[in-house]
Amino acid sequence: MRRLRTSRGPPVTAVTLMTDHPAWCPSPSAADTWVRAVHTLDGPVGVVARAGHRPDAGALRVDIVDPAAIGGDPVLTGPLRVAGPVVRVRTPDLWESVSTAAVRQVIKATQARKLHRALCQAHGTPVGTDAGTAWAFPRPEVVLGLTDADFAGLRMTFFRTALRAAAEAVTKRGEEWSALPADELVPALCTIPRIGPWSAGAAVADHTNRFDLYPYGDLAVRTWAARLAPSIDWPADEKAFAARWASMTGDHLSDLTLLTLAWGVRHATGGAV
Repeated sequence: MRRLRTSRGPPVTAVTLMTDHPAWCPSPSAADTWVRAVHTLDGPVGVVARAGHRPDAGALRVDIVDPAAIGGDPVLTGPLRVAGPVVRVRTPDLWESVSTAAVRQVIKATQARKLHRALCQAHGTPVGTDAGTAWAFPRPEVVLGLTDADFAGLRMTFFRTALRAAAEAVTKRGEEWSALPADELVPALCTIPRIGPWSAGAAVADHTNRFDLYPYGDLAVRTWAARLAPSIDWPADEKAFAARWASMTGDHLSDLTLLTLAWGVRHATGGAV
């Protein structure tokens, strides 16, 4: 995460770029700058986020969430307001969202980031930007063409079945799924073999910035909620925590989940590189 100012929209003194998606990489040539490449309907494009400016994302959807405009328990919202507004770039390619969520499901974020970057650099599409080269995620047909040895070479043997299943499913039904409302997309993605509720919810949140659909009872939210508001007696059980979190955040469930995860990325050791 890096502190940035927005160059468009309402006057906001500073925003924090949310770099939870493993595609974000520090620029190899520009200080305090992040780069990423994504696939769009018009082809792969680069995204540059410089200190002092809103991400240069072109036609991509960018959302700014300002905790000052959100109600809720001050114990929770107070630290988030101190941290300030957060900006997040939606991942436009549903395939990338699904496959990234599949990789992130059972390993630490730092390890998922390393694997994601290695896969992109080995088999993805390089995109030049004025802040260095970024790599867009490999297309479904590329992943389907990878051999078992290719996955082993990337230390991704465990993920090959889920990635192949996701590639086949999105190739067949991606256009249909992209037209679904976000809350209907989650169960649709759960029909993909090896894609369960966690991966489906995380994928849709990444694709739409609807973090009320993120699996907000998961370890990440529980961990950062406890750090953010230690005076609250948070339930240790996932289902009990999710119920408490939903009740506490109310109509601001999506925004407060996003802000809490962003706060966590910012405070995690090594979580932003």
